This record gives sequence, C-alpha cells and structure tokens, in this order.
Amino acid sequence: MNHSTQPAGLRYEVARTLQLAAPVMIGLFAGFAMNFIDTVMAGRLPEREVAMAALATGGALWSAMLMIVLGLLMAVQPAVAQLDGAGRRGEAGAVTRQGFWIALVISIPFFAVIFFGGRLLSLFRVDASIIPVAIDYLRALAWGAPMITMMLLLRFYSEGSGHTRPTMYIGLLGALLNIPANWMLMFGHLGFPAMGARGTGFATSSVLTLQAVAMFIYVYRHSHYRPFALFERWDWPDLAEIRRLLVVGWPIAGTLFVEGSLFIAASLIIGQLGPVQTASHLVAINFSALLFMIPLGLGSAVTTRVGNALGRGEPDAARHAGMVGLGIVLCTQAISATLMIVFPGAIAAIYTGDAAIAATAAGLLFYAAVFQFPDGIQVVSAGILRGYKDTMVPMIINVIAYWVIGLSLGYWLTFGGGMGPAGMWVGMIAGLSTGAVLLSLRFMRVSSRHRRPPPVTPAPAP
Repeated sequence: MNHSTQPAGLRYEVARTLQLAAPVMIGLFAGFAMNFIDTVMAGRLPEREVAMAALATGGALWSAMLMIVLGLLMAVQPAVAQLDGAGRRGEAGAVTRQGFWIALVISIPFFAVIFFGGRLLSLFRVDASIIPVAIDYLRALAWGAPMITMMLLLRFYSEGSGHTRPTMYIGLLGALLNIPANWMLMFGHLGFPAMGARGTGFATSSVLTLQAVAMFIYVYRHSHYRPFALFERWDWPDLAEIRRLLVVGWPIAGTLFVEGSLFIAASLIIGQLGPVQTASHLVAINFSALLFMIPLGLGSAVTTRVGNALGRGEPDAARHAGMVGLGIVLCTQAISATLMIVFPGAIAAIYTGDAAIAATAAGLLFYAAVFQFPDGIQVVSAGILRGYKDTMVPMIINVIAYWVIGLSLGYWLTFGGGMGPAGMWVGMIAGLSTGAVLLSLRFMRVSSRHRRPPPVTPAPAP
C-alpha cells in the first residue's frame, strides 16, 4: 500500500473529484426531478394554487423527517470510505450490515410521523384551505418512507466504497417513472381516478419502492462490491458498532435537520401569507433546491476523497482534497447564480402560467441567486468535515447560523419588517453566510490538526 503523504496534483484531484461527483449530481438531479415534476404538474391542476401550496407545506414535514434519516445513515459513508482506503473492505461490509438495523428502526417513526402528522400543520397556522389537501398528500406519501430509508443505506455504502454510478442510475429510473405515474394518478388516466395532490403522493411512494428494489439488485449482483462481502453473512445487532455509527451520525442528522428546518420553517411561515405567496415561494425554493444538487453531489464526493486519504494515512492529501472541493463549488455556484439573475421570468414560467404566482416568484429568484455562494460553501465544508468524522461542532455551528440568526431574522423581516416572503429569504441568506464562514474555518482548523509535521533532515556529520 502507498503511504506517501504527498497530495495528488491539482489536475488529478479535480478530475477524480468530478469523476465521483458527476454520477451523484446526475442522480440527485434526477431524484430531485421527481419533486420538480410533481410541482410542475401540480401547477397544471384545476386547483393549482391549493395543490402547489399543499405540496410545499406537506413536503416540508416530509423533508424534516428525511433530514434525520439522511443524517443517521450518512455516517455509513465516511466509515466505509476510511475502511476502504485502509484496505479493510470486509470490515466496511460489516459496518454497513449494522447500518441496516439503524435503517430498519428509524423507518418506523418516519412512516408514523408522515402518515399521522399532517395535522401538525395547523400548529403553524397554515392557511385552512391548504391543510386538508396536504393531509391527503402526506398519507399517500408515507408508504414510501421505509423504501427510501433502505435505498439511502445502500446509496451511502456504495458512495463510500467509491462507486457512485448507482446513485445516477436509480435517480434516472425514478425520474422516468414519476412522469407516467403522476399522469395516471394525478389526472386520472388508464382507469385510475383523478386524485390531484393525493395522487402525487401515491405516485412517489410507488416509484420509491421500485427504486429501492432496483438498488438492492444492483448492489447484490455487481462485482465491485464482492470484496466487501456485504451479503455473505447475517449479523445480529452489534450495539458497540451501532453506537459508533450513531456517535458520528446523530450530529449529522442534527446538522441536516437544523439546516433543513430553516427552509422548512420558511415554507410554513410563508404559508401564513396565503396560497399565492406560498406557491411563489415554492417555485423559487424548488428551482434553487434543484441546482443545490450540484454542490450536494460535490460534498458527497469530497467526503469519500477525504475519508479515503485519511484511511491511507495521508492527512495532507485529505486537506488538499477539501481545498479542491471548495474551489470547484465556487465555480459551479457562479453559474447557478447567473442563471437565476438573467432568466427569472423564464424559470417561473416553467412552473406555472398564473401571472400573479410567476411575478412574485421571479422577484424571489434574485434572493435565491444571492445565497448560491454561501449555500455551496457550507454544504461542501460539511462534506469535508464528515470525511474527518467531525460532526458535533458542525451541528452546533448550524444551530447558531440557521436558528439563532437565519430563522429569527427571517421571521422578523417577514412580519415585523413588512417585507413579506422576501424577508424570509434575506434571513436565509444571513444564516447560510454565517454557516459558510464558520464551517470553512472549522475545516481549516481540523485539517491543520491532522497534518503531519515535515520530516526533519538530520544534520550532516562533522
């Protein structure tokens, strides 16, 4: 095994990072396209204002739970990456088998909260016309919760092993299936009744089930995974190993939940302003989230690169991989911001033909463009720190950035400052900017602690 502490050249590191990131980006784009497609097709329903608002507010509750599930299972990725880098692939498979027990347990409350929790929306004083439609949507969507949980476990195992193409394949499969499923169940074709927003939930659940099955078959049959021996034995719960995963995973879950809750709370707070403002916010946040798949894919790739380097005992290479990731994301976010500033009207028109919704959404896209840079920096910095298994401090940083600063400022500007939906977006920008600065500084500190001192050259003999 090569134990050189010299980092790879810049060109190689950029190429390898993009090689890992590109399939993840495509897969995340395709996976998020399901949400994008749902939103666009809901904008064509007769009751489009209420349907789009129901998807925004009901989807906020789904996203809140999904953040917790993502974080807990994401601990598998750096664990597998470090073990793979050290050549201990059998142990990486064993760790993933313990991750299965975590996935199994958390899928139960995930389902329950989504199926029974729709009425929680009333606590946020969401417009009364939206709540019944959101409840129907969530009860149909809940059946996909156990499926996406198991699919995510296999995805993080695969990405940690350095094989990211399954994320792309499964994401594309979901996007292709989602359109005909929505067409049948939302609008009532091929003998199915027209169920509107409720049909969207059933369509998503069905597609998630097919994706989970496809992911299992791929991982079970592909030769890449044979050295990991994932399916060659059955392991009962190992509480010590599960505890080690949770020590890394629960702060990630907290970090994602705190970050995600900023956007979720924004949807729920803006939901108090009425269907037009809520639907306009959905357009802007949906398109921004679509482009967010680019830095999110980069963050996943950098987690693997940093974890592999640390597993090989090369801390300088780990720091180099992180710096390269931050450089790449600045370039990608510049492109995303430019797109939103130059074409806001065209972007809004993709989602809806309603003039009032489109006009308000076009204005909000300017704010979405501004926060592209801090959003990209913070997500890649968090990915780097996951590679180091440094997760507790990032969670604390996110609490300060997103709740203390972003959420409180956004709420005040929305209502006390009289800015309406734009006030919440200014608050989000402030929170993301704070998180970006603090997380990148944390990376510098952690990576400096891991670096080895330069070798001491002995003085020549007299």
